[in-house]
Amino acid sequence: MSFTYLNELPTPAQIKERYPLSEELTILKRQRDQEIADVITGKDSRILCIIGPCSADNEASVCDYVSRLTKIQEDVKDQVIIIPRVYTNKPRTTGEGYKGIASQPDPEKAPDMVEGLIAMRKMHIRAIEESGLTCADEMLYPENWGYVEDLLSYVAIGARSVEDQHHRLTVSGFDVASGMKNPTSGDFSVMLNSVYAAQHSHHFVYRGYEVETTGNPLTHVVLRGAQNKHGNSTTNYHYEDLMRLHDMYEKMDLVNPAAIIDTNHSNSGKQFKEQIRIAKEVMHNRQVSKEIKSLVKGLMIESYIEEGAQKIGDGIYGKSITDPCLGWEDSKNLIYELAEMNAKA
Repeated sequence: MSFTYLNELPTPAQIKERYPLSEELTILKRQRDQEIADVITGKDSRILCIIGPCSADNEASVCDYVSRLTKIQEDVKDQVIIIPRVYTNKPRTTGEGYKGIASQPDPEKAPDMVEGLIAMRKMHIRAIEESGLTCADEMLYPENWGYVEDLLSYVAIGARSVEDQHHRLTVSGFDVASGMKNPTSGDFSVMLNSVYAAQHSHHFVYRGYEVETTGNPLTHVVLRGAQNKHGNSTTNYHYEDLMRLHDMYEKMDLVNPAAIIDTNHSNSGKQFKEQIRIAKEVMHNRQVSKEIKSLVKGLMIESYIEEGAQKIGDGIYGKSITDPCLGWEDSKNLIYELAEMNAKA
């Protein structure tokens, strides 16, 4: 037999019962969800700043980081909505390496998915409690949605998942803003087809049930750069790319045309300091083009307390163990600059 069945996982209802979200924070999330939705639909001229570590590997340092964003959010509240990245699942191209706290609560120990689901939920709740900010996560495994559906205000679908039908159909049942990244090939048509699928209703099998969804009108695209046939990074955040995307959106039966620009990954060639320049270029293009201003709703930035990255086991507090990130000072200064630039757009 090819599978060894190790543990039966607790249901989302069981985990939620053990680790509930308070009524006060449930109201907070509802308010935040509406504010974010208003940006996506064009009712609110603020921009979204989805910012935080590449991977949320340690509860203490991640929640410390998120709490530091609270004062900044208050300072820039008229121009920017900050959505902390608390990414508890890490996609791996080859299947090797650290897969995130939802699979491996301690990066230096063996995987434990029961404890991982608990760690994922506890971290998100703590982040909200201590910061007053509801967060974003990547839905690498669609079946995990039920464990965090009452906690997340933003969901990302990664470049390697966006072509998968199960991901697309599952997003059609989400009730929060959901970003579909372009595939690693960079194909805009594939990305927009995923948005089309997620915006419409579907009938399918989910977690052992026959289900029907209503469609998610807040589904939109995320541009993260691409790789060419030689495996080299290519960008897709420039003026010409955004105008092409704007034109393609107009030709499809899609509501709420919107794009988030991922400033790292292939757009930066994983040169994390380039995120500062890329973010400013995108904001400048919003200032000079009404089409780009109406389309681009925000930025995705990889950031942590300490800049760069470290190997698992190095033990540097607040430093990424996956992709390198901007450090705190650069991140803080960048958010303030984005607020100033949005005020002038």
